[in-house]
Amino acid sequence: MDLVDKAKNYVAEKVANMPKPEASVTDVDLKGISRECITYQAKVSVKNPYSAPIPICEISYVLKSATRVIASGNIPDPGSLKGDETTLLEVPVKVPHSVLLSLARDIGRDWDIDYELELGLIIDLPVIGNFTIPLSQKGEIKLPTFSDLFGGGGKSKDDDTVAEC
Repeated sequence: MDLVDKAKNYVAEKVANMPKPEASVTDVDLKGISRECITYQAKVSVKNPYSAPIPICEISYVLKSATRVIASGNIPDPGSLKGDETTLLEVPVKVPHSVLLSLARDIGRDWDIDYELELGLIIDLPVIGNFTIPLSQKGEIKLPTFSDLFGGGGKSKDDDTVAEC
């Protein structure tokens, strides 16, 4: 093995053993209702092991119910992770009404849907470059009721803003 190969192996080993940010989905809940869609919000907790902030290049998401994709999208340039802290990110997931209506026919009485949310946080790590933190969360979320759709005026339960799609 020559010197260049040894150097490559050394750098690869050091990069593989570097601490990397760790993330988890802490909650997925109904955020708001508009005429076009229903917005769910995923809360993601990300711990940055470095003292410097790390830019987040993009967050991608795919929301599935019974292996069927019901929403997907990207959030470009959502900010950065605070240095040596845990940052709470809020990821809006927008689901068109037409998709929820087709799901509602299959749901039954409990008005819950089983979901799987897949997130990819693409961050820019020094030396390494772009690095994706893959996340996955499974659970149940409530569909909005007719009174939520027609009586609530499209407002979020957390604040008085209208969800946009």
